[in-house]
Amino acid sequence: MNVILDPRTVGAQVRMRMPSMTPLEARVIDTITGRTDFDLTTPIKAVAEDAGVSEAMIVKIAKKLGFSGFRDFREAFVSYRQSDVASLHAEISPDDSSADIVRKVFNTASQALKETLSILDMAAFDRATDLLHGARQRDFYGVGGSAQIARDVAHKFLRIGLRCNVFDDTHMMLMSASLLGPDDVIVAVSHSGATTAVLEAVMLARQNGARTIALTNYAGSPIAEMADVTLCSTAQGSPLLGENAAARLAQLSIMDAIFVGVAQRDFPKAEADLTKTMHAVDTKRKK
Repeated sequence: MNVILDPRTVGAQVRMRMPSMTPLEARVIDTITGRTDFDLTTPIKAVAEDAGVSEAMIVKIAKKLGFSGFRDFREAFVSYRQSDVASLHAEISPDDSSADIVRKVFNTASQALKETLSILDMAAFDRATDLLHGARQRDFYGVGGSAQIARDVAHKFLRIGLRCNVFDDTHMMLMSASLLGPDDVIVAVSHSGATTAVLEAVMLARQNGARTIALTNYAGSPIAEMADVTLCSTAQGSPLLGENAAARLAQLSIMDAIFVGVAQRDFPKAEADLTKTMHAVDTKRKK
């Protein structure tokens, strides 16, 4: 039975599982998804011949993607291609007008948000919210653009009286991880889920008993397999924008929702601390 029921999730599920595919499997998937004539009548034999592999390999790949077989994959992928979500994405062209550019960039962001919402694991969301609410200490790890997401979340948590530390340096992350214990929580942000500096810090934190939350774009990535809780964004890449730009918006939205969930756990305190922190900076705004 096909476990992917919502057509909107198909593109996201395929992209998230790509890191766990072998080079041959990834090439076959690219061949299949690149066919413009792929429809409900496309036979597995034609797909296998086009990809240069056996029919058994096609079935194996379909199952690895979360489907019961080729027919389930074919039906789901065709439905996805016909969905509004799939039609949102368009490549940037040198001939695009300013209006075209703005529309395509906004549509790419909208697509990332819609697909991320459709795949978000609510049990993982609740678990992450509970862990962050009950933690003695909250440390955030990330490098590059991921560090900016960590800083944004830490800023929001401080507004409701929850102090967080953000580390974007390899040595600092390891030093932090070495001092954590069972009452502490880390949030590791990594778009690829394979950033060595972050992985090493997560591993050390786990060895010391800390609970770990991963925020990544790939469910099959090393960090997703290592963490206690994994929250996945999803974004379709383009040569110019890449995946990171749209995924960043989706990841910020996930963490915004986590922030609200944590505040809800003790709303009177969160409200009181929010009033204090807002009042503290109010004098710095020009009247």
